[in-house]
Amino acid sequence: MTSSRPLSFIKQLVPPIFLTLLKKAGKYGWSGDYKNWQEAKDLTGTYDDSVILDKVKQALLKVRSGEAAYERDSVLFDKIHYSWPLLSALMWIAVQNKGTLRVADFGGSLGSSYYQNRTFLAVVPELQWNIIEQENFVTAGQRYFQDDHLHFFYTPEEMFATQGLPDLLLLSCVLPYLEKPYEMLLRLMRYKIPYILIDNTYFNYEERDRICVQLVQPEIYKASYPCWMLNYDTLKNTFSDMYTLISEHQNDSFIFLDGKKIQYKGLLLKIKK
Repeated sequence: MTSSRPLSFIKQLVPPIFLTLLKKAGKYGWSGDYKNWQEAKDLTGTYDDSVILDKVKQALLKVRSGEAAYERDSVLFDKIHYSWPLLSALMWIAVQNKGTLRVADFGGSLGSSYYQNRTFLAVVPELQWNIIEQENFVTAGQRYFQDDHLHFFYTPEEMFATQGLPDLLLLSCVLPYLEKPYEMLLRLMRYKIPYILIDNTYFNYEERDRICVQLVQPEIYKASYPCWMLNYDTLKNTFSDMYTLISEHQNDSFIFLDGKKIQYKGLLLKIKK
């Protein structure tokens, strides 16, 4: 930049913690190109699941009580950063269903997306927000956050058996962290959920699937794990026999891989009649 004015303007828009993270982007983030999941997993460090869970829990308890506006990856914000494509899809489906909205939020943490959108969701007459997560998150969710609208389940099958077929399957930045994302998608698609929304997800800039390692900024929590850089077109084609593409979108978030900027994006699908 040739002057301090653009930098000053950016600082007004970006939360301070993310300015710190950008400065350290060379050390942390996404890297590598591994032959298989196990090879990448063998290179990742160990981390304390209980520490991560507690950070997320404490952050969302503050959001629920009104002490903070928004949480993402255990980081608190004083303003909500909406995913407008997600919110638009939620309200669009609720209108079509005459005020009923049943969401299966796969990998939804302790309710980050639910609390992000609860101001708007409050006008939905019949709302079920069902989160399917890892065992420790479900246990904490049921104990600290479950209420009339928000529920937690260990498996998709448990959720479907208890709550019935949802209107929408939400996959928000979860597919990259599944060892076998395509197998999970095919498993979920067999239930013929009317709508599927993939949101806020990064994809490979090359025309192939790639396995990387993500080293998380220690300001968030200390962790590293394998992840997929999926090919966007391959993912879309996975749905083509059963679902119609309604819309595609870009989110505000982005990362860098090999020095290239990768914008998060997603798509909304509707089951074929």
